[in-house]
Amino acid sequence: MQKFFRHLFTSSDNKTYDLGCILWAQMGIAFVAVSGWAYGSGHASFDPVAWGGGAAAILAGGAGGLKLKQSTEPGASNAVPSS
Repeated sequence: MQKFFRHLFTSSDNKTYDLGCILWAQMGIAFVAVSGWAYGSGHASFDPVAWGGGAAAILAGGAGGLKLKQSTEPGASNAVPSS
């Protein structure tokens, strides 16, 4: 299980923790938790189209953020060497 989470939350070298992946996972968990609380407590009515749209926006935003910083990953062909 530790190896699974290391691969999930680290960059391509599997050593450097990736803040983008960690925040993406936290945002997904928070979205599901807040949605569950709102729907479960009766504060909102469940609209599957709106919920799916929100989930898709979070997934697409996270994927876009990871793609934007792909060139800064350790071992990237156009990465700037650190001093």
